[in-house]
Amino acid sequence: MSLIYVLAAVIAVALCGYLCVALLKPEWFE
Repeated sequence: MSLIYVLAAVIAVALCGYLCVALLKPEWFE
């Protein structure tokens, strides 16, 4: 069961990181 929490935490961190990069460096996605 804890593996699901770890997986959810990893996905949440990755999503936050992606959003931060997308907001701060939008030219990287052009």
